[in-house]
Amino acid sequence: MKKVHFTHNYLLNPYHPLTVYVIGAGGTGSQVVTALARIDCSLRTLGHKGLHVTVFDDDIVTPANLGRQLFTPMEIGCNKADVLVTRVNRFFGLGWDSKPCRYPSKGADDTANIIISCVDNAKARIKIGKNLRTYHNIGGDDEKDFFYWIDFGNTADTGQVVLGTIKELEQPKSKESKPVGKLPCIDELFDLLSVNEKDSGPSCSLAEALEKQDLFINSTLANLGCNLLWNLITSGGIEFNGLFLNLRNMKVNPINL
Repeated sequence: MKKVHFTHNYLLNPYHPLTVYVIGAGGTGSQVVTALARIDCSLRTLGHKGLHVTVFDDDIVTPANLGRQLFTPMEIGCNKADVLVTRVNRFFGLGWDSKPCRYPSKGADDTANIIISCVDNAKARIKIGKNLRTYHNIGGDDEKDFFYWIDFGNTADTGQVVLGTIKELEQPKSKESKPVGKLPCIDELFDLLSVNEKDSGPSCSLAEALEKQDLFINSTLANLGCNLLWNLITSGGIEFNGLFLNLRNMKVNPINL
């Protein structure tokens, strides 16, 4: 009998746009934000309430970001989150928010329906996981209810997307499949404390950045991961909670439940 995670009903029939936090607006995050705008537009066309996204990043655009990340020379020196959200809002006519700071921001004890982390080090992931486990029961209204954590991570030409839940989500009974209510998060699948991060620092030039990460690893990973989110919302269930990508040998392997 196949295993299936059935999407929490609120994502399928929300009372308001689903709240999404994107943490990190760099190589992958800048691509994810753009993909989320496409998802929002498509969901609204289908009669869904769509998404309301808030982007967190305290970094500014540098010359090394041009080409590999979605920024222009005119945006050098500007905050990445502000630039991306302003651009998306103007292009799609949205009212998304930007936070030019790290997550969680000082005094922030709330979460969103979906947390998406696009950070470049294990320490940040550990901090995010601790914060989500501390505050996932905050609220009581659906706008603050937390359901899923999606993490994007990559090396030079490989990467992974992991869709997890902090707690067990109620599942419907099924005779055709075995419902899975708890999906492991990135910090449960891997020992993040053992990750070697000696090459995760900022680059001084685009050439140096391309030595650390392939030109298309971020955009490919972003599209695959956002397709997973799209299926979660529109299909009502998924049979895997992530994927491994290897651009060197052009392979994508799902993480089965």
